Amino acid sequence: MRRTNLVRLGILAALVLGITALHYLTSTHKPQYHDIYRRLYYIPVVLGGLWFTLRGGVTTAILVSLLFAPHVLFQWGHHPTADPEQYLEILLYNIIGFLTGFLAEREKVQKLRAQKTARRLEESYDQLRKQADQILEIEEQLRRADRLSALGELSAGMAHEIRNPLGSIRGTAEILRDGVDPTDRRYEFAEILVKEVERLNKVVEDFLRFARPAAGQGHFSLRETLREVVLLVQQQAGKSGVRIAFADDPDCELAGSQEQLKQAFLNLALNALQAMDRGGELKIGTAQFGPRVNVSFTDTGRGIAAENLKKIFNPFFTTREGGTGLGLAITHRIVESFGGKMEVESEPGRGSTFSMLLPRADGGSA
Repeated sequence: MRRTNLVRLGILAALVLGITALHYLTSTHKPQYHDIYRRLYYIPVVLGGLWFTLRGGVTTAILVSLLFAPHVLFQWGHHPTADPEQYLEILLYNIIGFLTGFLAEREKVQKLRAQKTARRLEESYDQLRKQADQILEIEEQLRRADRLSALGELSAGMAHEIRNPLGSIRGTAEILRDGVDPTDRRYEFAEILVKEVERLNKVVEDFLRFARPAAGQGHFSLRETLREVVLLVQQQAGKSGVRIAFADDPDCELAGSQEQLKQAFLNLALNALQAMDRGGELKIGTAQFGPRVNVSFTDTGRGIAAENLKKIFNPFFTTREGGTGLGLAITHRIVESFGGKMEVESEPGRGSTFSMLLPRADGGSA
């Protein structure tokens, strides 16, 4: 902008000086040429007003008047009849410069006002779009909460009806198994029965996690919680050929149930190991953002198809054979109970990253 103004000033100066030189170098015996030169002065006067608004128009007009006045006084002094017309021309220069600059100033003000209005409208549009996105996200959370609430009520009712018979079945199966010779084929059938009862009991316990209220409040170390999770899955990771990289970043305190959050971390770690049945690497890292901390689990496994990303936190949705579809749903609910937010990024064939943004107990102080 500054360079453009300098170029325009150069053009105005060249026009004014060039026209003035033509006046002084042309003999007064050729009045027809001087009539043309006088009219040429209007070009820099108008341009000064258009380019530099009121100040530019008035300044250019005054400069032209000061340069043209000596020519009128000294070179046209012996033509008294021409003096009134020359002086009228000087007056017109200033009137035209003022009007052009004034109108350009008004136009500039209107343009700036329109730009401000456009910016405000754009900001309002962005805010409305963000609010619309938030409304859609809240609606999705409400729908998920309704599903989880209904599932919780169902779980509480099922627990009393299923767990007691399961305990009886398991006890009976163990008695039958212990009364059979291990070499007998019926011993194998009894062993299968005990294992299936245990699996069914685990499913019931997963249901109960939705109905069971959050228990245990207090402050605990995020670093120590993650270390415990790494120790729990270290042996299974070694069997699967998975290397665990745990970034031991600066620690922070979290508030809530440590056991519940440990369960959420454990679910993510086990899911990552199951996605890397041929080996790979699991990276567990933390990053602090003011009053919040981000905990991420990144694997190099199979990844998740794009059409499944929005479904993985829904109860009973699973792509793994034998899975209940409750692990990630439970994890998501635990994170939300901490006042946090959970996101996932994945690329089929390259792996997935599960991120949890959790509030710090100390509010972000060092």
